[in-house]
Amino acid sequence: MEEDKLVCQEYCIQSEIIEKLKKDTLSEEIIAQLADVFKVLGDPTRIKIIHALASQELCVCDISEVLKMSQSAISHQLRKLREFKLVKYRKEGRVVYYSLDDDHILQLFSQGLEHVREEK
Repeated sequence: MEEDKLVCQEYCIQSEIIEKLKKDTLSEEIIAQLADVFKVLGDPTRIKIIHALASQELCVCDISEVLKMSQSAISHQLRKLREFKLVKYRKEGRVVYYSLDDDHILQLFSQGLEHVREEK
């Protein structure tokens, strides 16, 4: 079977590497938070919103037009993105503008996009 070729044929432990990895272990809280971020980013509509916001700050009306979705639907998705600190907002009079929360979000999105566009 092909799967048998993808596991070690001999049991060998690299003690120094294992000890180093054990010291660098993430806390369960951090692991859960990171998994939640990736879950939130796992929604196609939210990816479209992040893509739109990667170029510039936009109001809900603008995002709604770009994605051809209702403002209500966009607001719902933005609420989820805000909850995980992926986007932030500012009010200017009666208009609410959204942008990516920080450069880390842009880097995360850009790296993922580069990875999927990569020719293998």
